[in-house]
Amino acid sequence: MKMKKMVALGAAVGVALAGLGLAMPANAEPVSNGYVLVGSDTLQDSTNALTNGTRISGSPVRVTSGGTNLGSYDAFGSGLIQTKTGGPYFVRPAGSGAGVTALRASISGNLYNGKVITGQVDIARSSSSPGSNASSEGKLAYVPYARDAVSYAYNGTNSDLANLTAAQLKQIYESNTPVVIGGTTVKPRLPQNGSGTRSFFLGAINVTAVGSTVNDTNNTRPENDASILQADEIIPFSVASWTAQANGATPSNTIAGTNVKLGAPTGVAPVSVSGTVTTPSAAFYADAKFGRNTFLVVEYARIDSSSANFDANLQRLLDPATTSGLTNMGTFGSTSGAVKRKFGFLEPSTTDIIRAYATL
Repeated sequence: MKMKKMVALGAAVGVALAGLGLAMPANAEPVSNGYVLVGSDTLQDSTNALTNGTRISGSPVRVTSGGTNLGSYDAFGSGLIQTKTGGPYFVRPAGSGAGVTALRASISGNLYNGKVITGQVDIARSSSSPGSNASSEGKLAYVPYARDAVSYAYNGTNSDLANLTAAQLKQIYESNTPVVIGGTTVKPRLPQNGSGTRSFFLGAINVTAVGSTVNDTNNTRPENDASILQADEIIPFSVASWTAQANGATPSNTIAGTNVKLGAPTGVAPVSVSGTVTTPSAAFYADAKFGRNTFLVVEYARIDSSSANFDANLQRLLDPATTSGLTNMGTFGSTSGAVKRKFGFLEPSTTDIIRAYATL
């Protein structure tokens, strides 16, 4: 299914002009009077910018819908969040997997970490596809958000770690004994279990069981954090996040360490640097193994015009033809796509929706 083009978009999805709350910090988490987004750490900074308001693309851009503001909640922060007025406080969904789980509970009425959160989550951010949960009868719709790629960050002063191949990465992450590449003993790390970047990376290098040499004990480490890397350590890393951090688009920078670099597992550099500007490589993003589409996940019935639960505002919000919608990938400064490009994202390889989860 592809999103249908809509008309009269301004009434439902809008770009706020100067003076409409654009000074709000990117990590603010007000109780929302509109749609609520939770989940992926990789997508949160760009969705925060879009929903809170930004001028990063050179024009004021803020995504609203039906006259209400959207609420995008970080993957990490305080233990509990309240997303809607009068709603319950519940455990913050940390990562893609938790975001989708919270969305499913919001739809089904099932408990989420012991709490009923019916109607409290509208959209889950996911940096990975549904995989084996894809189903033609799926209750959820994975709507392409943007294109990203996953490489690995490393801390090293020599070239041994710069071009680890997929086969070498598989060996490193599966091994129960230390792996030496060149003259360097590679020390692998992973982000926390709910991370979409973690699951995508392990799938890309065909690892089903992580070896005992991987630093993964009691792991609650957010994805895309290179500040934890010690000498000769490596960790999966979103290239979009690397780009955004390098260009100062994000609230924090974890890649500033002198010896922290981004690996090139295909032999193609994931980014290029000209002066102070870092640009993602379209060729690396197009790679069949390490390139990935990212998604916004919603209840399928709410964007299906034949359903009694159809929500026209939500459908417009997720229509890539809506210049001020969340999935737009335009290039003009006043579009949502221009904002996402500043955060290192490119146009997704398809706008086709993937349905998933035949049961909730």
